Amino acid sequence: MSGVMGEDSLVPRARSRLPVVCTGGLGLLTLLFAWLLDSDKFIERTGMIAFCITVAMFIHSMCLFAEEWLFHSRQRYHGRTNEIFQACFSGHVILGMCAIFLMLKLGWSFSEEQWSTMALMCAVYLLLKCLGVLGPAPVEISEICEMKKMNVAHGLAWSFYTGYLKFVLPDLQNKVSRYSSTKGKLSSPRLHILLPLNAKVPSKPEEEDTNVVFHENLPELERDTAGVRKRSYKNSVYKITHNNEAFSCVLEYATPLLTLYQMSHESSAGFGERERKQQVLLFYRTLSQILENSLECQNRYRLVLLNDEHTGDPHYLSREIIQHLKQEDGEIYMDPIQEPPNEVHPVPEEGPVGNFNGALRGTFPEDPVSSNPTLMFSQPQSLRSEPVETTDHFNQPNARRWD
Repeated sequence: MSGVMGEDSLVPRARSRLPVVCTGGLGLLTLLFAWLLDSDKFIERTGMIAFCITVAMFIHSMCLFAEEWLFHSRQRYHGRTNEIFQACFSGHVILGMCAIFLMLKLGWSFSEEQWSTMALMCAVYLLLKCLGVLGPAPVEISEICEMKKMNVAHGLAWSFYTGYLKFVLPDLQNKVSRYSSTKGKLSSPRLHILLPLNAKVPSKPEEEDTNVVFHENLPELERDTAGVRKRSYKNSVYKITHNNEAFSCVLEYATPLLTLYQMSHESSAGFGERERKQQVLLFYRTLSQILENSLECQNRYRLVLLNDEHTGDPHYLSREIIQHLKQEDGEIYMDPIQEPPNEVHPVPEEGPVGNFNGALRGTFPEDPVSSNPTLMFSQPQSLRSEPVETTDHFNQPNARRWD
């Protein structure tokens, strides 16, 4: 469950294919314009340019292959040349070189002037590539990292889920029930996970807002984890007051944000304040997707994204939590889907139809669809026998026979 503070305006969405569509459309328009200017030599010049770009890309891939094969073959690829080849040469480059080879074998030739022009184009491409002019833009690198799940936020979100939430959230309902039976009912049975955009996580929520006060801990959960016997996991109940209203719920900060905050203060991490905020938003989005797809965690959590623009408000935290709690009052809480029991108890029908069915229940056999399939053989009878109604109901003593 996400928050109510308008995350759509803060959390970055996955990038669309708009740049690809625009680039392809502009490329086609440019080709059409070039054809209108000089349609006689359009195909020849287009082939030359494609030839030059393909050869230049192949040469650049060869340089990458030389680096990987000479210095990183054993450490990165375990000496497997085929893996080095796949890492350095894309399928498009290989197909392009095969097409060029076939063209040359079929007798496609160029003049000396054309060869000189193509050599110059290849040289310019390689120099621009070497200088980084043709390298990917920062936004392209960001998109690749998001698509490949290579960001720091992706790893932290999965670690937070698999190492903590995956087994804490399913057990939360039992702990809340045990607490409510002796201490009183909570305003919400869910775990409220606080995610400040600035990644600044205090040791106690009271340090951020005096209206949020620790009450007590829920019953502990103990697990044998990573060689540690009976590792203890706790969740805390807090009392929140605002404008003469009192609420109680289970809440805590997302501890992985501490890692992001500390990384932004380490020069060796190469992690600035702007990158930290982007990683917090990606962490929120990734964790939301993970928990939404987890059946055992559904309806057991609430992600509260805290905007760092309200740092000067001493009671922003309490108001934000209460706003979430009030929104939850209008939601329908549903337990995760459980398998139905094996036993099926029939519900007796009422009225005359029900009595009629009850009277005939001993007469009619069990529904063959609901029983195990069996083979049934009838006794041999004469083909000249008189037709007789065989239904059990009509074979009673007073049943009529066909005349």
